[in-house]
Amino acid sequence: MRRSKAPRSRVWRALSNAEEFGKWFGVNLTGKRFVAGQSTQGHITYPGYEHLLMNVLVERVEPEHHLSWRWHPAAIDITIDYTPEPTTLVEFDLSDVESGTLLRVVESGFDQLPVGRRAQAFRLNDGGWEQQMVNVERYVGAS
Repeated sequence: MRRSKAPRSRVWRALSNAEEFGKWFGVNLTGKRFVAGQSTQGHITYPGYEHLLMNVLVERVEPEHHLSWRWHPAAIDITIDYTPEPTTLVEFDLSDVESGTLLRVVESGFDQLPVGRRAQAFRLNDGGWEQQMVNVERYVGAS
């Protein structure tokens, strides 16, 4: 969870606008926004990971309240085809708090991943989401 002094509409725009999302997340996504039932993808822009392609299937979009997608977490070995594996669900929930907006991010479904990848995927994404919450907070505060 992360609190921001930014209004909910600003935080929502940073989440739902693919270009803005890419700026704080570190990915160059195709399309302008996330649309329920559609996939979007793009190359990671974080130095050293530019060769990786992020691909998400958007599940739900409830403007200024909820955004969720499915993806293959920690899919960092380009020699492996992750498509047969189950995906995890990433959910972003926004709510108003006295000082601004509360952003809650939950990723679930790690227990469905192959045992050999489960612990590493959880560890990488747990640390990754901590950093991404700092990134989005800085982004909405600076823009």
